[in-house]
Amino acid sequence: MTEAYGRRLGERFQVENAPAIVTRALRTAELAVTEIRCDSPLHEMCGPIQQEDAFLIGLHLRDFPNREYWEAGRRASVCDVRAGESCLHDLKRVPTALFDKPYHSLAFYLPRAALDVIAEEANAPRIRDLSYEPGVGVNDVTISSLGSLLLPALSHPDQANRLFVDHVLLAVGVHIAQTYGGMRPMSQPTRGGLAPWQERRAMEILRANIKRGVALKEVARECGLSMGYFSHAFRRTLGVAPHKWLIEQRVVLSKEKLRDDELSLSDVAAECGFSDQSHLTRAFRQTVGVSPGAWRRALKR
Repeated sequence: MTEAYGRRLGERFQVENAPAIVTRALRTAELAVTEIRCDSPLHEMCGPIQQEDAFLIGLHLRDFPNREYWEAGRRASVCDVRAGESCLHDLKRVPTALFDKPYHSLAFYLPRAALDVIAEEANAPRIRDLSYEPGVGVNDVTISSLGSLLLPALSHPDQANRLFVDHVLLAVGVHIAQTYGGMRPMSQPTRGGLAPWQERRAMEILRANIKRGVALKEVARECGLSMGYFSHAFRRTLGVAPHKWLIEQRVVLSKEKLRDDELSLSDVAAECGFSDQSHLTRAFRQTVGVSPGAWRRALKR
């Protein structure tokens, strides 16, 4: 379990109350933000955070003059960090700082897994590293603005709109990937079509529901589009309507099932999401040109 957000991060800063918000907006990776505040510091080094392939982006909400900072055991230049400035920290390099003055900041947790997903959904190469100068504050207006949007949610997490928080944290991740990771899409989506991540997500959902089907509005919602626009964009990108594409995938699956002689045509139809054997036969004949029975007999020959 990571120590890079919430209560466990607060312990490293010797802070009892460290409100945090965690999101799985990327499905396979967590993003988080933690508020760290201390008005009476103990004049000690912050406890070491467990090494992991992740980054912390600290947004300072209070001036911190003459900040002393170490990374990978090397002391960085002593500098003043102003309210509104951000500092990047690589958790593989064991960042450590001396907290001898009152401080207040937001710490955004951005693991490598999240950067990988962000790059994949932007159809961009994976990000190798982030570009930053250790210990130096950067006046990044985007991070400052997005951070200010999260302060009310951190103060009253029970009243926070989860969808809004998800979007803000994801926006921070995308901004970091582009600004400090140099993320650039490899190609642009078809004009009027789906973005690469929307195409992948749509096909993922349709395949996962190949037997029972899925409402088009649910797929469109997962892609952040209206049902009408999604249907048009899907056809523009893949050349067929979503329903037609799903039928084609069912036919592909039925070819695999037909290799099993123990399955009757009715069984194959049920396994592949067709309403009955005649539905399978019609769709199979339209797509392949022969009936499933003839295709199975040809396999034996």
